[in-house]
Amino acid sequence: MECLSNLTPFPSKPQSNQPVTVHLHSLPPNPLNNHNYQNFRIKASSLTPPIQSQTPTKTKHDRKPSTSPSKKQRPFAEEDAYPMSIPLHRKNPHAIYESIQRLARQNKLKEALTILDYLDKQGVPVNATTFSSLIATCVRRKALDEGRQIHTHVRINGLENNEFLQTKLVHMYTSCGSPEDAKRVFDEMPSKSVYPWNALLRGNVVLGGRQYRDILSTFSEMRALGVELNVYSFSCLIKSFGGASAFYQGLKTHGLLIKNALVNSSILKTSLIDMYSKCGKIKLARRVFEEIEERDVVVWGAMIAGFAHNRLEREALEYLRWMRKEGIDPNSVILTIILPVIGEVLARKLGREVHAYIIKTKEYSKQLPIQTALIDMYCKCGDMGSGRKVFYGSMERNTISWTALMSGYVSNGRLEQALRSVVWMQQEGFKPDAVTVATVVPVCGQLRALKQGKEVHAYAVKCSMFPNVSIATSLMMMYTKCGVLGYSSKLFDRMERRNVISWTAMIESYAESGHLHEAVDVFRAMQLSKHRPDSVAMSSVLRVCGELKDLKIGKEIHGQVLKKDLESIPFVSAEIVKMYGICGALDKAKLAFEAIPVKGTITWTAIIEAYGYGGCHQEAIHLFNQIVSEGFSPNHFTFKVVLSICEQAGFADEACRIFNIMTRRYKIRASVEHYSSIIQLLTRLGRIKEAQDFDHLRSSLG
Repeated sequence: MECLSNLTPFPSKPQSNQPVTVHLHSLPPNPLNNHNYQNFRIKASSLTPPIQSQTPTKTKHDRKPSTSPSKKQRPFAEEDAYPMSIPLHRKNPHAIYESIQRLARQNKLKEALTILDYLDKQGVPVNATTFSSLIATCVRRKALDEGRQIHTHVRINGLENNEFLQTKLVHMYTSCGSPEDAKRVFDEMPSKSVYPWNALLRGNVVLGGRQYRDILSTFSEMRALGVELNVYSFSCLIKSFGGASAFYQGLKTHGLLIKNALVNSSILKTSLIDMYSKCGKIKLARRVFEEIEERDVVVWGAMIAGFAHNRLEREALEYLRWMRKEGIDPNSVILTIILPVIGEVLARKLGREVHAYIIKTKEYSKQLPIQTALIDMYCKCGDMGSGRKVFYGSMERNTISWTALMSGYVSNGRLEQALRSVVWMQQEGFKPDAVTVATVVPVCGQLRALKQGKEVHAYAVKCSMFPNVSIATSLMMMYTKCGVLGYSSKLFDRMERRNVISWTAMIESYAESGHLHEAVDVFRAMQLSKHRPDSVAMSSVLRVCGELKDLKIGKEIHGQVLKKDLESIPFVSAEIVKMYGICGALDKAKLAFEAIPVKGTITWTAIIEAYGYGGCHQEAIHLFNQIVSEGFSPNHFTFKVVLSICEQAGFADEACRIFNIMTRRYKIRASVEHYSSIIQLLTRLGRIKEAQDFDHLRSSLG
């Protein structure tokens, strides 16, 4: 693997005859297994768990020459319909139906189809209820191929005109991403009540994306044909608006509900809460919620989910407490919503209380989504021990739970273990998905693990994860951190679909590699593309202008920020102030700072830094003392800037005083950068004993 071209990420068509390997042989094996793996090597084709069979599969070279070429093939026998040793009762068709339905509930479609084939050969009919269970499983698993096979069996059994099954099939095809098949089944129906129409609507909702235009068109056609609409028709329409953030369409539909006296429906009010929340109109969602007199757990869940979606964590927890006071217990949906919220606010104590409630209910403690949410919550709270305990204590694991643990390792700085987790999950037979790849690629970048990063890239190509913009962008940043900017540039040039994030990543890649003029050129190209720079892109190019000390381009970017009305965003205004300070235009930095309507810690830090760049060290320290006295809370970066200014100016006593304020008053743990500034300052001034004391404290950071 000397070069990336050997791993086939860049050719337009990857060669399928060369197996892509993910072999992180420098990492130890999974502690859950007792196998002695000297070298770890996994082929991409072997990442899926093997299908159990009664006889081992023989390769082409292992086959013995046939001694009886004229021997007839063994006829289809009854034992062929016995996957997993399922009993097949010939004399009791209802028992057979129950076996098939049980397999459907277990998502075992292959085994269920084997039994259907056997029943077809034996001439045993299958009822509509059994087919309904199988179709529901296809919707759940998004199994289009199996769904088409089941549709064939429906026809074989003479149930193709059963309106109940036709309605289910319409929903199944749209949910599995085949609206053409859904429309074909729908058009074949002799009479269309509201139910198949609703199935067509609901399937497009499940399909997601910006399908609301198709749903709106179908809804308008229903009204034109005089179909008697019910609450589920409106509910599907409103949900589609929420998924596409089509606020004004949703507002019109709300008015239509009021006009038709349907607004009192609990189902529709819940849909309105969900729609307004997803459109960012949380006040309207709350108003609808307050109009509901009798609130069930679904209504409460919609409101709590709305707060969580809009990153209003405190309000979500407040409503959870309110719900409990009303005597309503949270269900599994609310638990999976509230646990990530608890992790975001680092409320570990509350998380343990919720965990205790989950254990008490017993039923919820066995559900894998809740187990995964618990892992995520504990890891976000910095309690990796509890997160690992939940993970390894779980009776069932999947790719999502493995990725949650891996993400926890990353957020807690345990990058090597995060990388090992990719090996361990494959040893358990779980195939990394796109989210797993997007999680592990930045780890490779931070560890400068170029070899493993290439292997993950090759695996992503082999598994057809491109053109996934987020994965491609992560790979660009990874290659940049590993010092191979050429690969980042090649990835960017070959991206079929770009977005603002990928453009910004290319700007930052050039900037991080020291190619500042090229970063500006990419920004120019972005302006000519269909993607207009956002606040993050503007911030990145402002930083580049500062490093170039190019005041002319910096002023130009400042003008574009004003034109796009982005100056009120704190990190953008902070970069403007810093850019002017670095370029030696301190007066313009002051004017830009004074124009900021609401000044926070990030902008105050920027003007202090600008004073430092301008050589006004005493004014910078005075300004810092002023913001502290006025009640502003400096963060760790503020102290890093101020200590650096003290180091430049030789203010040793001020540096010691500010260090004590940071650690004692604000309880901010000193970092290596904080210690380095003060140690270098004291050493330069000959205060060796004090410098040694600080060096001893730095060595204890671990």
